[in-house]
Amino acid sequence: MTTSNPTRGKEALESLRAIPLFSQVSDADLELIASLLIERRYARNTTIVEEGLPGDYMYVIREGRVKVTKLSDEGREKILNFLDEGGFFGEMALLDRAPRIASVKTLKPVRLLALSRTDFLNALRTSPDLAMAVIQELVRRLREVDEQASSLSFQRVKERTKGLLRRLAQESAGDPERRTTAALTHQQIADMIGTSRETVTRVVKELKQDGWLHQDGKRYVVPTAED
Repeated sequence: MTTSNPTRGKEALESLRAIPLFSQVSDADLELIASLLIERRYARNTTIVEEGLPGDYMYVIREGRVKVTKLSDEGREKILNFLDEGGFFGEMALLDRAPRIASVKTLKPVRLLALSRTDFLNALRTSPDLAMAVIQELVRRLREVDEQASSLSFQRVKERTKGLLRRLAQESAGDPERRTTAALTHQQIADMIGTSRETVTRVVKELKQDGWLHQDGKRYVVPTAED
């Protein structure tokens, strides 16, 4: 890992503006935050954030890909998400130093922009707009957690699989009626919804037979409309 001087300029501003936490912040406040960012680089298979340890930084991905994981009660690694360029993680560390709730590991070399908790809190105290943006993001996250809990508790594996593929494809460009996920294996899907690879294989086959799901190599094409 290497650390350089604080990163400024258009790149940092664009990265911050794409994050929900800062989407409603004024240009002046955004420039202040951008001036506090530090660039960090990590090699492939490096753990950036470790579950259970306190954190002091939030990270924005400028290059590369990471996976977000959590250990099950049996000690198995469960994949929660994949993040690519423009993705961000660790933002709750900006508000407190509670233990990280998940781990983040690089899947390829990555370049990140890091913001420290100390610098962020100093900026937060001076900006009502920034404070309101934080509140709005926390409310959104609470709703998302409620939806995920409901999905894991009550939906069948088939419905959880459809929900996961929709979520992973929702940010992709192209046909507004159908979206494509990143490359995924059946094992990765199984880890993300908490089931077995064999079950996912059967579910994917059935979704294709239903005409709901199509495959392009290792990528999945899904409809955006609810069925």
